Amino acid sequence: MKVLIIEDEVALAHSIQTYLKNEHFLCEWAADFKTAMEKIELYDYTCIILDITLPDGSGLHILKELKRNGKADGVLIVSAKNSLDDKVYGLKAGADDYLTKPFHLAELAARVAAIIRRKTFGGNNIISFGILQLNVPEKTASVNGEVIVLTRKEYDLLLYFISNKNKVISKSAIAEHSWGDNMDLADNYDFIYAHIKNLRKKLVQAGCGEYIKSVYGLGYKFTLG
Repeated sequence: MKVLIIEDEVALAHSIQTYLKNEHFLCEWAADFKTAMEKIELYDYTCIILDITLPDGSGLHILKELKRNGKADGVLIVSAKNSLDDKVYGLKAGADDYLTKPFHLAELAARVAAIIRRKTFGGNNIISFGILQLNVPEKTASVNGEVIVLTRKEYDLLLYFISNKNKVISKSAIAEHSWGDNMDLADNYDFIYAHIKNLRKKLVQAGCGEYIKSVYGLGYKFTLG
């Protein structure tokens, strides 16, 4: 799951990024209003951690822009402001949650995960697809109670596929979701093919069948049919 951290406090942003990476999130960072606006216009994020007060603009304007463009990114506002008016205004403007600084990183991660579960999986911790089950909090996949051993990248790909089940997903969308800013360093999509090949093999060996189907010239589709 890809997260955008919009935060001008460098030390705090790095701490959040490091913690969330250890929780299997792919993180990008925008330190100012201009960079944040560029990123939300170009990319989609599973969740955005949004500071209200930025050096060159208002985080609330970013929130309004997201909603105006009909984007479905989850939004967690973080702010040093602790007034009820700010909290109510942010939630009414479309934020999914609000956290006041200072906060514990574990609580931040839990709230981000809760937003993703609500928006993507209807609040469920266990996601079923055919005979496959994903335990979202534990980040595991299993078939008939037997855990499938996956790498971090394979699990993230699987979760992304399930959240976009029955849709054709382009290779560029998969690369951008799974590798974020680093996708531009790749000369081709061989790294995608390798991860998807390994994931597909493990699912088939577990008895799932060909859930991941190649769609010639377009990308991939995760489907039972």
